Amino acid sequence: MNALPTSSLAMVRTLGLVAAICGALVVTAYQGTLASVEANRRLALEHAVFQTIPGAVHMRAFVATPAGIVPAEGAPAAAGERFYAAYDAGGRLLGIAAEAAAFGYAGEVRVLYAYDPAREAITGLTVVAHKETPGIGDKVIHDAAFQANFRALDARLNAARTALANPIRVVRHGTKRAPWEIDAIAGATVTSRAVGKAVNASAQRLLPLLAQHIEALRQAGGENGP
Repeated sequence: MNALPTSSLAMVRTLGLVAAICGALVVTAYQGTLASVEANRRLALEHAVFQTIPGAVHMRAFVATPAGIVPAEGAPAAAGERFYAAYDAGGRLLGIAAEAAAFGYAGEVRVLYAYDPAREAITGLTVVAHKETPGIGDKVIHDAAFQANFRALDARLNAARTALANPIRVVRHGTKRAPWEIDAIAGATVTSRAVGKAVNASAQRLLPLLAQHIEALRQAGGENGP
């Protein structure tokens, strides 16, 4: 094999140097903006939690595991179910917020739902990300009748406290009869079912893990009363 001419070698070295410099600049830019990106993400999450649980002014992130609940800071990503305890200005626990996701018509639909342990019910829902068709699938965000499903959606546990007593499910528009059912949006059934599937799957995993630790969450916010 013939050796490359001197001019070609110089070009290769130059291209290699340029590539190395560009790579270093990309890494530097990424590291330089990572903190602000993470800060913006935390602010967006906090806003979504406070929107989903009215009256909340402070929140703490936890991870629920079969062994108990632990602060999310430093907990391994796969340790358990992550959730957010929301408190009012006096430290009273107002509710639990958790993220859930499932695939809809055009992609993943990600939601944040609120759970009230005193009522054993889902009491709010915010869609935080989706790729659904504008004007059709995205009705799950603003449709008043659909959002009303989540004002008092039954999320009681069974007698053994190991799962929901009644799985949360989506039914055809206009056929809701039970308090654990979600009335779908006509014309956006696939997206409606994605929301219901996401909330049910998350609640089935998370709520049994929380059942024995609500008092600990109350104390974590400084609440003294029942």
